[in-house]
Amino acid sequence: MRPLSVVRLLLFFIESLVLCEALQNLVPPGKIGRSKTIGRVPAGPSGLEISALGCGTWSWGNRLLWDYDPSQDEEIYEAYRLVRKAGVTVFDTADSYGTLDLNGRAEILLGQFERRYQQEMGGTGTGSSDSSNQPWWNLGSKLAPSSSANRNNQQQVATKFAPYPWRITSKSFVNAAKASLERLQQDKLAIAQLHWSTANYQPLQEKALWEGLGDIYDAGLCEAVGVSNYGPQQLEKIATRMQERQVPLATAQVQYSLMTYQTAQYMNDVGNDINCRIISYSPLCLGLLTGKYTLDRLPRQGNPRRQLFKELLPGAQDLLKTLDVVAKDYDKTPSQIAINWALCKDTVPIPGCRTVQQAQGNLDAAIGWRLSLIHISEPTRLRRISY
Repeated sequence: MRPLSVVRLLLFFIESLVLCEALQNLVPPGKIGRSKTIGRVPAGPSGLEISALGCGTWSWGNRLLWDYDPSQDEEIYEAYRLVRKAGVTVFDTADSYGTLDLNGRAEILLGQFERRYQQEMGGTGTGSSDSSNQPWWNLGSKLAPSSSANRNNQQQVATKFAPYPWRITSKSFVNAAKASLERLQQDKLAIAQLHWSTANYQPLQEKALWEGLGDIYDAGLCEAVGVSNYGPQQLEKIATRMQERQVPLATAQVQYSLMTYQTAQYMNDVGNDINCRIISYSPLCLGLLTGKYTLDRLPRQGNPRRQLFKELLPGAQDLLKTLDVVAKDYDKTPSQIAINWALCKDTVPIPGCRTVQQAQGNLDAAIGWRLSLIHISEPTRLRRISY
């Protein structure tokens, strides 16, 4: 099996472990302008704008892959506050994120963090008339509407709904959206997303869930809809159906990184054709592109990433070495090169962050500079072209 095929299959397998958990309940350094904050990009046909860099929350509540523990919440909040202050507004999450008793934890934290952030910033983050003596995690029941002047910096939650076997009607998806909003303690999602396609094993369910996405939008529970783990053909099909229903399809998430580009590149053209923004999840290939891992330094025993990295690291050496060289040219880290590359490919990367160090590294990957002469032609080799 070719290395790229292994990447694609194993990444999808690991993403699908979330379901199992729930079921168990370069002009170096090239600079652009003087901006010190994350910019904004259009997403979809409705005029929706999202931050050019997002934040993934897969690790918030996931013990299996990311060794999460609730004691980390304060540090995660510090990272959250840092990226929010820098202009990151779009936060990708899912109703299945969280292990066993922590199911839904990522959504709960997103709601709590935003209420706390708004309180600290002096915003209208609570609906409570007397919050002075309340702990930050219970500041009012729901976020109050922000003024129009602050709209561009409002938190934008993009949550994914898992196509569980029992979700076979459109109403089940509407109910899922309501449950997510209850965990968030908010009234409306920015983007309601279908977590993955069931077309290959349950096509009738797929069509029902498409209608469910449309119904979520029609019910006023989201500003737009999106999909995740869709290929070009399925993306075109759902885009046609959403257009028929006059529902804005804003985003399509795909495994998009230097390791998976040979497959992911075809999504760019489709996204442009249907006016849908491509979101690049796992831009660091689950941490492989950070350069921190070797065959002698792997994730802990029992972590599924350990076996994945054992299989991928031998074939990734040329790419990792090239990343290291390019990073030194730009005075950046390999992670920052990989994230900036995804930005240069006109996608919105959503790297995760649980520490201030990670958050600052992600911001430094995106603000004030762009790669000038870097592009991938094969999984293990970079070639130079001009952007």
